[in-house]
Amino acid sequence: MYKRLLQYAKPYRAGFIVAIVGMIGYALVDAAFISMIQPFIDHGIQDKDTEFLKYAPLVVILMFILRGASHFIATYCISWVGGHIVKDIRQQLFSHILRLPVSFHDQHSTGELISKITYDVEQVKQSLTKALIVLVREGAFVIGLIAVMFYHSWQLSLIFFLIAPVIALIVSFVSKRFRQLSRRIQQAMGGVTTSSEQMLNGHKVILAFGGQALEDQRFATVNNNTRTQGIKMDAAQAISSGIIQLIASFALAFVIYMASSPEMLNQLSAGSFSAIVTSMVVLLKPLKQLTTVNSDFQRGIAAASSIFQVLDQQPEQDSGTLSLARASGDIRFEQVSFRYPGHEQQVLSDISFSVKPGETVALVGRSGSGKTTISSLIPRFYPVTDGRILLDGHDINDYQLAQLRAQIAVVSQHVTLFNDSIANNICYGMTHSVSKAQLMAVAEKAHVLEFAEKLPQGLDTIVGENGVSLSGGQRQRIAIARALLREAPILILDEATSALDTESERKIQAALNTLLQGRTSIVIAHRLSTIENADSIIVMDHGRILEQGDHASLLAKNGAYAQLYKLQFGEQQ
Repeated sequence: MYKRLLQYAKPYRAGFIVAIVGMIGYALVDAAFISMIQPFIDHGIQDKDTEFLKYAPLVVILMFILRGASHFIATYCISWVGGHIVKDIRQQLFSHILRLPVSFHDQHSTGELISKITYDVEQVKQSLTKALIVLVREGAFVIGLIAVMFYHSWQLSLIFFLIAPVIALIVSFVSKRFRQLSRRIQQAMGGVTTSSEQMLNGHKVILAFGGQALEDQRFATVNNNTRTQGIKMDAAQAISSGIIQLIASFALAFVIYMASSPEMLNQLSAGSFSAIVTSMVVLLKPLKQLTTVNSDFQRGIAAASSIFQVLDQQPEQDSGTLSLARASGDIRFEQVSFRYPGHEQQVLSDISFSVKPGETVALVGRSGSGKTTISSLIPRFYPVTDGRILLDGHDINDYQLAQLRAQIAVVSQHVTLFNDSIANNICYGMTHSVSKAQLMAVAEKAHVLEFAEKLPQGLDTIVGENGVSLSGGQRQRIAIARALLREAPILILDEATSALDTESERKIQAALNTLLQGRTSIVIAHRLSTIENADSIIVMDHGRILEQGDHASLLAKNGAYAQLYKLQFGEQQ
């Protein structure tokens, strides 16, 4: 996993190499400083070599200047490399999620994905910066100290080769524990993000229904879970660090015991003995840091694993090769059946109908009958399970995906607006520049100017997150203006007038009648008054077509459509 992560460092290998050189330089200076203890004691103190002692302060200052320069170079370069790598991973993750199929988003909460883009990527940064600095610098320091010890007495230093396998075994065991806990922490953070996002998005509903206590309890549960996993991580870190230091202390005690034997005392000078003991005492700190940083390292590995699971998901498949400049709008469903990915329940069963260019087909029926699902299959948000959908005589899978969707304008009952100006929301997704005259024309047709002109900045007014500063009807008008500007040959209206009052609906319906002219339209409606003039009306129930025909013929049948009509207009009749 870490090897794959380091692939992101290839474009920045120069900075990476300089950082590693700086870290090794920093560690070697520290090791060299400890190695100077032996000549300082033996030559400077015992032999009273004043000439040697005269230069010792200058050597110390030079070594610490070199140490500081190495530290700055290593820290700056690794931070620079780590920042770029995290930026690249975050950008790649964001771009990849954008291109994943709708079915993936159906199966993953928004909070979970946001947590991956924010929290998980930050954990990767920790393993690439802090963890790597400690790993390389302290690792080099340990090697340098062992080299100093071997230089003065290889017999005493061999003890570390006896404890190394024990330390490696502990680190290996603890690493698995760290990785397991890190995954739990990431899942818990996903729960925190999801709970927070639901609270912020549903704030009005929570206030209206008095759900504050419920949301408090829900958040307290996921928040406490995060705390619990964090404590377990810290406990595992503390225990492993303590055990390794205890093992190292036994080694140090054994070395001191061996050094006190007459044979070793005859071999070692005071300076050599001091250098060995100092090296072993100093060795405890980098060993502790190496154990401590293992938790950061494993946390980063677990985060990288979580990120790569998303990056390894297949993006939307676009096997189409046919180009499509502008469709005529001939749509045909041939025995289409569909079930949502991961679900066994059949949503659509044997759906067959056709829409000629320029015609309007209305889909009516109870909620859950499959009307919106049909509208989602045309732009290939989901692949059909059985059957096929034809556009201008070709299977829609044969068309290039981007060109297919360029033929379709969608106005949904759930309008999505971006935290931008009204004008930019209307022009969203346009590949060519839009003139002021074009913008004003569609804004007028969709009755956007009626309320926009009363705002301080007019069409340049920022609407807030998802148009929070606008009413439902105003947001719907902006969505209709967006569809008008697109000038697509195929129009899908999914309850486009559901959020409008009677007066606004009358105005928008007039605009929609203009919009529908010359376009193939799929209209999903609950208000039957809005689709009486449709060329064909399809009545659906439980994913099947019950009836099909125009308004008059369906009323004459006195079937399911007539029953729906009587329910809505029974009083007037």
